[in-house]
Amino acid sequence: MLSSFIIALREGLEAALIIGILVAYVVKSHRRAFLRYIWSGVFLAIAISLGLGAILTFTSAELGNHGEQIFAGTTSFLAVALVTWMVFWMKRTARSLRTDLAGKIETAFAVGPFALAGVAFLAVVREGLETSLFVYANFKNSDDPGNSTLGLIIGFIAAIVLGYLIYKSAIHINLANFFTITGIALIIVAAGLLSHAVFEFQEIGFLPGADLIVMNLAPLMSPDSFIAVLLASSIGLGQTTSWLQLAVYVIYVVTVITSYIKKSQGKRLATV
Repeated sequence: MLSSFIIALREGLEAALIIGILVAYVVKSHRRAFLRYIWSGVFLAIAISLGLGAILTFTSAELGNHGEQIFAGTTSFLAVALVTWMVFWMKRTARSLRTDLAGKIETAFAVGPFALAGVAFLAVVREGLETSLFVYANFKNSDDPGNSTLGLIIGFIAAIVLGYLIYKSAIHINLANFFTITGIALIIVAAGLLSHAVFEFQEIGFLPGADLIVMNLAPLMSPDSFIAVLLASSIGLGQTTSWLQLAVYVIYVVTVITSYIKKSQGKRLATV
């Protein structure tokens, strides 16, 4: 539940802020008639993102056990790669995002309303497709789809509410700190997916070391116990963890978070 909540909150707020920037610029430009094209692009992006989620789920359901493990492992690797790239991309472009979107909107005004819809679509679909892939991989790693779904819903509701309040200037959040903290949380969630992908490939013999277990909590607790659920939902580690899973997990977390924090500190120093 916690990992789904973090994904939905972070990715949902990113999308909400992008939409808020687009809407605010159009309103301040006294071109409210063009808002319907913004929303058309947004809803199309959401529909395609939901479509990707449906395709992934349908494809997984149609595969046999062996094929489903390959598919789950592969999509987990892809989700980790995409999320890692997006976390650093947002860190790099966050300060210029408003200016970049404003320039694209002005160009779209000159071209026509469908170009404006295209700007909104491209700005949102990137977040949507990433979220769909990440959510699907996270659900495959979850032992409790019900709780994961609840966390997803709560996260998206919180993101929409926060995005709306920020747009209305009803609240003020230090977005730099927010995205730094949630970025680290996403990296930890991604590490859990990476560990799960290694597990899937070990199960089918693509990777060695399936019998070399470093942690086995199965005799100590049931899969639905509070601690087991907390471990799975927070750091993504299951009851049984191989040495290879742990090594990949630790190397990824230490390497990526260290680089991420250095870039965050560099940004702060650059503004002093």
